[in-house]
Amino acid sequence: MGTTTVKWIQGKQFIGVDSTNHSVVLSTPGEGIGVKPSDLLLIAVAACTAVDVVEILEKKRMPLSFMEITTTGEQDQDPPWTFRKIHLSFRLAGKDLTEKAVSQAILLSEEKYCSVAATVRATAEITFSFEVLQPEAVIQ
Repeated sequence: MGTTTVKWIQGKQFIGVDSTNHSVVLSTPGEGIGVKPSDLLLIAVAACTAVDVVEILEKKRMPLSFMEITTTGEQDQDPPWTFRKIHLSFRLAGKDLTEKAVSQAILLSEEKYCSVAATVRATAEITFSFEVLQPEAVIQ
């Protein structure tokens, strides 16, 4: 079971601490510091999927040399501003990486392994796209 703690700092600034004692600064956009909580949800979907994709591709003996996921979310116009659509756009590179392997890895994550996506999917449609880049073309 996961347990987290959110500690109020001041104004609308908080520190979130996870079950392994790692922390992240959270705030509203007007505070000028920290991640917006709703953006943290988008980050969580992408990060959860990212971990799975890395592991699946390693098992296929197709390790990555680069991966970047840009996540966009569409929310309702009125409170509580529920996310209705989330799109993950992957850019990946790795020696001998194939589109088929990438597609399979992302699908496995989204449909079977990612707990965050599984939870969010109840209210938001999750879609993805990807681009496999040549390793030498990646500038990090």
